[in-house]
Amino acid sequence: MSHIPENAPAHCPGTQSEDAGKTSACAGCPNQNICASGAVSGPDPAIEIIRERLSKVKYKLLVLSGKGGVGKSTVTSLLGHALAASSSDVGILDADICGPSQPRVLGVSGEQVHNSGSGWSPVYVSDNLSLMSIGFLLGSPDDAVIWRGPKKNGMIKQFLSEVDWGELDYLIIDTPPGTSDEHLSTAQYLSKAGLNGAIVVTTPQEVALLDVRKELQFCSKVGIKVLGVIENMSLFICPSCKVRSEIFPATTGGAEQMCSDANVTLLGRLPLDPLVARCCDEGRNPLTELPNSPASDALKKIVDS
Repeated sequence: MSHIPENAPAHCPGTQSEDAGKTSACAGCPNQNICASGAVSGPDPAIEIIRERLSKVKYKLLVLSGKGGVGKSTVTSLLGHALAASSSDVGILDADICGPSQPRVLGVSGEQVHNSGSGWSPVYVSDNLSLMSIGFLLGSPDDAVIWRGPKKNGMIKQFLSEVDWGELDYLIIDTPPGTSDEHLSTAQYLSKAGLNGAIVVTTPQEVALLDVRKELQFCSKVGIKVLGVIENMSLFICPSCKVRSEIFPATTGGAEQMCSDANVTLLGRLPLDPLVARCCDEGRNPLTELPNSPASDALKKIVDS
């Protein structure tokens, strides 16, 4: 009987099938080339290597959203800052291969990654907050990463298996929009590493919720626990007069209604604050720059929950 790898894509033909690595279901699978060559009879050996590499990381979290432009990278950086402020050791892995923004958001653009006998060393934003991103490996911030799926999958595998994070309380993985190559690869590579779950980010309007619902379905199909949903840009707060306005109206009930329908937890809402956006553009920590802002207060409640 043909072996079906754990967390394989739907309709996987199995490693011993004549169609292994050749069907449309195989597209984007990290094992596609190996299966097609007939050289595999079990799971990717990198899965066990990754399990050992991340064995000293207590909690491993994905930040997901089926929709682009909802502020996923901003939310990831804010969560990293907030958890680090609580004296936790935090690592952030920027798995958005084609759009790495974490070096800029966290204020470490231009830094370089060093390699040693124990692997790649992440770049430290502060004493207990570190980052790994392909942005550190590019010659210029304007360089485009024009790669097909297998090469992106290989980069994610390399990040997960070769970065020396040391002992961490949290590893937060910032993913690109969608439910394709990078997401399938990350889920498969972490299948034995004790992935704790995903935090899903959305904005209130229906055009975003349409794609975010697909992300919830993706998590269900590949066995990723949804820890909760964060509604970003929930309200616009004027930095001068503090008046609150709905920039993205929740015409279908917003994240609250979606969470009720999908039976998942709404962790909280983050307002759209231009001052927070400016801090992220300039690589400054909004929690220390704007400690009493509505966005900082809302984030603290989300982290507490």
